[in-house]
Amino acid sequence: MSEIANSVSSKVMAGEPDGALEDRIFRVMIAIVALAVIAGAILAPLRVTAGLLLGGALSILNYHWLRSSIEAVLSNATEKRPRLKLGRYIFRYFVVGVIVFAAYGLRIVSLPATIIGLSAFVPALFVEAFRQFYFSIIHREGTY
Repeated sequence: MSEIANSVSSKVMAGEPDGALEDRIFRVMIAIVALAVIAGAILAPLRVTAGLLLGGALSILNYHWLRSSIEAVLSNATEKRPRLKLGRYIFRYFVVGVIVFAAYGLRIVSLPATIIGLSAFVPALFVEAFRQFYFSIIHREGTY
């Protein structure tokens, strides 16, 4: 029983440095956006490719922005009430919305392709989930 209580840690796998999970997700997001833009350039019209590129770039920017703001909040966790300025948090979504609205209004991008590009985080999470599942199968220790 004591093994179960002591097995909880902040690291995903033993020996993994802090921030490795977030770095992997970030790199996979970049790779997914790059593959989507390349496929769009080959198979789709220019507006679709531009939408994938814009949505993917905004998704990567949003993830980086969120990650850095959360790190800033957690670094001030010694305070009784860490303050996340709500304005900055909402400002991220406002910036993303204004950019997408402006690009769509100027008829530069396809809105569905932009939304697909903004969803680059989802396949990155699936890749990480499959990676974790693979390593949990490979590294199991006689659990049969």
